[in-house]
Amino acid sequence: MYVYILLFNARTENEGIHSIRIGDRNTVLMFESEDDATRFAGMLEAQDFPSPTVEAIDKQEIEEFCQSADYDSQFIEEGMLALPPENSVEEMDWQPEAKEPDVSDLDRIRRQLEGLL
Repeated sequence: MYVYILLFNARTENEGIHSIRIGDRNTVLMFESEDDATRFAGMLEAQDFPSPTVEAIDKQEIEEFCQSADYDSQFIEEGMLALPPENSVEEMDWQPEAKEPDVSDLDRIRRQLEGLL
């Protein structure tokens, strides 16, 4: 089963995954519907976030990524209205225009999975 997630600088060395903070935990939203993910991405842009890319990814793969990164995940069923939090974190792990490439955990996992094929 594929889900849709939001990535910044998709398929680059500076790729970052969008997550929200729930309590003291980072949570990756997994959208069942591409349209709902696209709508959420538009709401982020309206809050002056960099433009995210909606990316289809195997649900099990993103759940494994979340487990390895000590993130939670939340499945957003089609038609559920997910809204970005009003406040954003002051400092992001990912930088929109980092000068030096920083390989993300997601890139590392993708390479490991590609190596198995």
